[in-house]
Amino acid sequence: MELILMRLIVAMLLTPLATLALADPVQDAMQDYSEFATYDAGIIRPEQLTEEIFNVVTFIDTRTFEEFEQSTIPGAQHIEWRDIFSQIDAVPTDSKVVLFCNTGALSAQALFGLRVLGRENVLVLQSGFNGWRENTAYKPQ
Repeated sequence: MELILMRLIVAMLLTPLATLALADPVQDAMQDYSEFATYDAGIIRPEQLTEEIFNVVTFIDTRTFEEFEQSTIPGAQHIEWRDIFSQIDAVPTDSKVVLFCNTGALSAQALFGLRVLGRENVLVLQSGFNGWRENTAYKPQ
């Protein structure tokens, strides 16, 4: 019992140190990204979505499954924004990827994380699905 208690105390004491050791590289990566990123980095506007772009990008709908099932951009894949990192292998690396939610706010969080992780091929749809429905120049059938 004493040995278990000692191990527990050591684990509790080391956990904050491990967290600090891991936090610095993550913080550094975020700072590095923030320093070089322009204000429009990683953004595509609905009016920029032409037929040519639709033919070469992968759309990922980051909204809930229910919202995705109800209506989405034709051909979009579904990965909810909070699952993007646990399903990162489903996010293509060999072509442009456009993430979207209803307004762009939640998908922007997923985009930021992916960009910090080195995924430079991802974009967020500014104004999200709502903006696409109202402002896109091209809507595939």
